Amino acid sequence: MSEIRRLGILTGGGDAPGLNAVIRSLAKAAMTRHNIRVVGVMDGFSGLVEMKTRELELGDVRGILPRGGTILGTTNRGNPFKYVERLADGSERVLDASAIAKQNFERLGLDCLVVIGGDGTLAIAHRLMTEHGLPVVGVPKTIDNDIAATDRTFGFATAVEVASEALDRLHTTAESHHRIMLLEVMGREAGWIALHSGVAGGADVILIPEIPFRMEPVIAKVWARQNRGCPFSIIVVAEGACPKGGDQVFQSRDETTGWKRLGGVSYQLAPVLKEKTGLEVRVTVLGHIQRGGTPCAIDRILGTAFGCRALELVLAGRFGHMVALRGERIDEVPIEQAINRLKLVDPAGQLVSCARSLGIVFGNENADEVLDNE
Repeated sequence: MSEIRRLGILTGGGDAPGLNAVIRSLAKAAMTRHNIRVVGVMDGFSGLVEMKTRELELGDVRGILPRGGTILGTTNRGNPFKYVERLADGSERVLDASAIAKQNFERLGLDCLVVIGGDGTLAIAHRLMTEHGLPVVGVPKTIDNDIAATDRTFGFATAVEVASEALDRLHTTAESHHRIMLLEVMGREAGWIALHSGVAGGADVILIPEIPFRMEPVIAKVWARQNRGCPFSIIVVAEGACPKGGDQVFQSRDETTGWKRLGGVSYQLAPVLKEKTGLEVRVTVLGHIQRGGTPCAIDRILGTAFGCRALELVLAGRFGHMVALRGERIDEVPIEQAINRLKLVDPAGQLVSCARSLGIVFGNENADEVLDNE
């Protein structure tokens, strides 16, 4: 194994609370304990294609632990294998710029690249390694908590805290006005945020992508609560939730890349609930509020531990691997294990079963059963 003298770091995909904690711990340990120079690659993989970098000093990572976002910037459109190039006439085209990324990696004199991102970002890193020989180490990141091979990702705990606090606030106004309150949270394919915040926030209904729902049990739950003197209801909806036999709801579609932006399922549910129950219905979509702001202590600690462990993998030459939380231990797994499937909520899992025992409805129950059990 060759000596590591110059290390690159980039953050890709959506931002998450705790990214700066990873950057700080990795860079600080590399510079102070191993005399390794650290290069920040700006705006994800696009920084590697366009040579947007900055040499990090200790002063650059001082004071960033409680900051949300990422000091390196990030993007969802930086895939070097499907790179979107804007032409002089304002149009866009997609090209393979992966060879350029490799050339720039060599021009920068990097010995390794630490990639912090979700399954898509890690898949790109794995492909750059297998097809172009780039030595990469991965750090899993997503507020959705859906990366396989790790028990938890940083950013998730903060997102759940934000959603839970929103539910606390919605409860008081829902009760005061006798309304149905819909809270839409992030969760494209996995409903971890909706499930955890719904349980923590005392929701009456939780709708997640893993359990296609029907409106009948949802409406039955609202009526059952009214019949026992609770003329308001709280419903948490993951943005990727969809009705049985139906499709997910998308806000928009990127004409160049084909990427679809989820969101708006709550606005489709609201008029149906109003018509069937006669109650006022209000929708709150948390959106990027879940991503931004100060990371909670758990995410700061996990991000810090991930960064330190990632440096250990770099020094040991464990390229092609990523750090992963296994129980209380920060372990390592091949990146390939993290990108071949998503970690989804088990519809028969313990927390779902616990929620059902509390009377929380997921939309796949028998409507008569909901009324009888309330």
